[in-house]
Amino acid sequence: MLDAEECELARVTRDHHYDGLFFTGVRTTRIYCRPVCPVRPAKAENVGFFPSAAAAEAAGFRPCLRCRPEAAPFSPAWQGTRATIARALRLIDGGALDDGSVEELAARLGIGTRHFGRLCQRHLGASPIQLAQTIRVQRAKRLLDETDLSMAEIAMRSGFGSLRRFNSVFSAVYRRAPGDLRRARR
Repeated sequence: MLDAEECELARVTRDHHYDGLFFTGVRTTRIYCRPVCPVRPAKAENVGFFPSAAAAEAAGFRPCLRCRPEAAPFSPAWQGTRATIARALRLIDGGALDDGSVEELAARLGIGTRHFGRLCQRHLGASPIQLAQTIRVQRAKRLLDETDLSMAEIAMRSGFGSLRRFNSVFSAVYRRAPGDLRRARR
């Protein structure tokens, strides 16, 4: 957290460099704002500073309707659909599509399946299934390079449903069989 003098100077000058780094709570109105809020600044003795919007709300303040603190930089609302895609990638990397379906993942993200597919295409240029397949192949390649596990064990740990599917996808991506790469490593 920044010191109070620095926050006060940023608040009064509406310095956009501080936007999202702290929030200002006005004790008389019980409203909290971003440092760039266009309203007339409150008196310094009526103001308190908070490191996050959540801290201001926990102290009993409500968000300003003019500067919309929920849309401050670094918040999920500010990131827009990129936040949803980042969460989806974390879930896919964690195996959400190894055991589940795209429909289940979209529901977990709180969006529809078609919209999820459109977001993946727009931000990543691939479908959710293609993303999951790429993550599985990369995971398998790491296991292939770093361990001496059997091919069946690598296939299962990478999230493939079968050894046959693992061999097929791996060969399509690398244009070589997984065994060939392991032999070349040795």
